[in-house]
Amino acid sequence: MATSTPVRPAADHGLFGPDSVTWRVHLEPVTWVAGMRALLLQSLHPWVMRGTFQNSALFDPAKAWPRFERTVQFVGTRTFGSLAEVETAGARVRNLHRRLRAVDPDTGRRFPIDAPEGLLWVHCGEIDSYVDIARRAGVVTAAEADAYVAESVRAAEVVGLDPATVPASRAELAAYFVRMRPRLGITEETRIAVGGLLAPPAGPPAWTRAAISATATAALATLPRWARRMYGLPGLPTTDVAASAALGALRRATDLLPDPPAPPEIQEARRLVRRTR
Repeated sequence: MATSTPVRPAADHGLFGPDSVTWRVHLEPVTWVAGMRALLLQSLHPWVMRGTFQNSALFDPAKAWPRFERTVQFVGTRTFGSLAEVETAGARVRNLHRRLRAVDPDTGRRFPIDAPEGLLWVHCGEIDSYVDIARRAGVVTAAEADAYVAESVRAAEVVGLDPATVPASRAELAAYFVRMRPRLGITEETRIAVGGLLAPPAGPPAWTRAAISATATAALATLPRWARRMYGLPGLPTTDVAASAALGALRRATDLLPDPPAPPEIQEARRLVRRTR
């Protein structure tokens, strides 16, 4: 009597997987600049910054580094974790945000941290940063950049956003920022946050503080021209050209270096992505 061969369950690669543009982008060391660019861009929304200031340890020098590390871990799990790991991490973040409130000192209005406008701004600031840096560094083509933005809608759902409201292409992302610009501005909270990035307080090791400062300085040059002007910096086309050239050079340099240390799931992702090329 013939016996059937057991069917092995399909590998659980979470939201994206080795064939996705998202994995390829997030495995590139040059996109460390994108993470810092995202923070700088997100800091231009007054409600987001005031909500963060009133509820987050990021503004406490003694707690900022552990809080930052937890955020990095969440993004790593969301990108490379299994579906169960993504859901667990997402539920934890959604439950935390659901309990938090903040006050706009200009109007006295009390608002929830998980208001859709704030969540969408944080999401778009992150995705715009990753796709911009990846495109300018030569990691992705124009078509792949659009695919990355489309894939990112899955990540937006993890934090509780309605996918129908989330930009799914670079054109939609650009239109979103045009709509949002009248609502943006520099607050005192923004100045404190950005000052802490450019000159990190004591806490992490000295070499880490130097790396954060250098990355933040580089990220400022990669911001959109309108965002640089809001920070009081020149919004010149020559800055864009120089920043793109620097990103391309940085990517070529990191290609020559050994892979940096990473959790097991990211090491496995590197192996799988290389196998698909």
